Amino acid sequence: MAQEISQLPLALVLGATGGIGGAMAGKLSARGYRVRAMHRNALETAKRHPQFEWVTGDAMNRGDVLKAARGASVIVHAVNPPGYRNWGKVVLPMIDNTIAAAKAVGARIVLPGTVYNFGPDAFPSLVEDSPQHPLTVKGKIRVALEQRLEAAAGDGAPVLIVRAGDYFGPGAGNTWFAQGVVKPGEPLAFVTHPGKKGVGHQWAYLPDVAETMVQLIERADTLPNFARFHMDGFFDADGTQMTAAIRRVTGKPDLKVKGFPWLFVRLASPFVRMFRELSEMRYLWRVALRMRNARLVAALGAEPHTPIDEAVRATLQSLGCLGDAEPDIARNASASMGGRVA
Repeated sequence: MAQEISQLPLALVLGATGGIGGAMAGKLSARGYRVRAMHRNALETAKRHPQFEWVTGDAMNRGDVLKAARGASVIVHAVNPPGYRNWGKVVLPMIDNTIAAAKAVGARIVLPGTVYNFGPDAFPSLVEDSPQHPLTVKGKIRVALEQRLEAAAGDGAPVLIVRAGDYFGPGAGNTWFAQGVVKPGEPLAFVTHPGKKGVGHQWAYLPDVAETMVQLIERADTLPNFARFHMDGFFDADGTQMTAAIRRVTGKPDLKVKGFPWLFVRLASPFVRMFRELSEMRYLWRVALRMRNARLVAALGAEPHTPIDEAVRATLQSLGCLGDAEPDIARNASASMGGRVA
């Protein structure tokens, strides 16, 4: 039995205790991969997720990543700074370490992309090859990250990037949905809408994102060395459809909707770093951006898509908002908008 397991293809997941990293680890394991995950506190983490092979290490330490990657054919790079903090100090060093490891072992790098890369000149309809001229600091860092990956692909390290909207779903706790739309841990008395009235917003259900990535990995021999895909996900065309789904799932058709306290966030920004970072990203709630998925559909035939009410129900259950399930608060606290969890 041990010999059979050792013969399975190996995937290294960086950020496996986060939202997208955890979802990818689970999907890959279910599809016949041996999953290795790296964490700075691997012994304790292994007790909570014993189905994976855990190794101790830090994504900021190149030696740790190189050691963890031995034998891997896939490296999922799903590790980021906690919340929106310290991007300038850790994002690029971490991807450089992953690139070095991928080149050393001949692995494909799989990256969850972001919409931060794009500036107003590319709005509102975004395709994979839209110009990347961001106005924000985080956007410029993400552009540099993808440029490094494209260069790595040119040097023989294949890369797959899948870009999606704002995550929601079980395990996706450090997200706008879990921290800016609903209040976890208790039945909902209201929801918050961060967006401008009438402006659409693009969401992505975490299990659908992971399923999309795994399906593309399974078709790796048909992909170019540097492959980018956009997901359509769930597009809330006017900012009311996500709220409507929450109302249906909770059985509260008159559930109150509050506006997000952007004025308070702006006033407190000089004193609270997190608020400064949130303010920088406010533009994503003031304009309707939509990523188009024609390239993805051409590759897969169809985009994996869970019906919105089913997706919202599973998300609210995981957050303890329906009163019929224990909230997974500990997991969600470190989840993926992205905590540095490796």
